[in-house]
Amino acid sequence: MLAGLGASYGTAAVYATRYLYPARPRAKAWMYVARVADIAPGGSLNYTTPGGEKVAIARQAQSGTVDDFVALSSTCPHLGCQVHWESQNERFFCPCHNGTFDKSGKGTGGPPGDAGQSLPRYPLKSEGGLLYIEVPTESLEVADASPPRDGHDPCLGPHLGDGARV
Repeated sequence: MLAGLGASYGTAAVYATRYLYPARPRAKAWMYVARVADIAPGGSLNYTTPGGEKVAIARQAQSGTVDDFVALSSTCPHLGCQVHWESQNERFFCPCHNGTFDKSGKGTGGPPGDAGQSLPRYPLKSEGGLLYIEVPTESLEVADASPPRDGHDPCLGPHLGDGARV
């Protein structure tokens, strides 16, 4: 009985460790977003990363530098609804429960404000009048996925050199 308890708690500890400390970080790359001149001051655009995350990019000033822009996750941390930029109110707004976030993504009202939640930020850079964002290039599931096992998909299983199955 002690061996069974030790094995089950040990297995739980291994899974918890793998969850808290993934084997490797997700790969990131700088991706083109738009020409700086094409986004008017007060304007915004929605961007989807190659990994599937939704990002709201807003131009909050008109100096012509990358500091005019902010790129935040457009997924509300409260319930996962899509947040959008309201230039007239200078805030990000979540329509699900009237959640509000300031220009930097910090929760200021509604459930996100009450819980002190913020929107994750993505780095931006500008080169030659073009705006770039640094984002993960693969989804979290792909980054943590193990190779397919034989039997899951016969086309992906290991093969011998002559085309025969292992």
